[in-house]
Amino acid sequence: MLCSYSIPRYWEELRHMPDIEFVRGEIQRTRLQVLRHRREIMQLQRAGLPTTSAEALLDRMLNKIDDLCAERDRLKKGLKKGLPRRMLGRHW
Repeated sequence: MLCSYSIPRYWEELRHMPDIEFVRGEIQRTRLQVLRHRREIMQLQRAGLPTTSAEALLDRMLNKIDDLCAERDRLKKGLKKGLPRRMLGRHW
């Protein structure tokens, strides 16, 4: 038998929001891509080929990392509200 009530809209929105671990993973993955891409740009420069489009892509990747870091910081700030304050093992 199915329940006749619907899921509140708030919970639907939360289900589609990325959690902090997902954002951290995306930051790490994108940073590795940036390192690989920088190596490729260096190879293109050594070969004497134009790198303007590759540098534009690198710029977009770095902007994505900045956006992900801002999202991570926002999520981290939201997590700290629920944690108890502890100093040297004491509860305050």
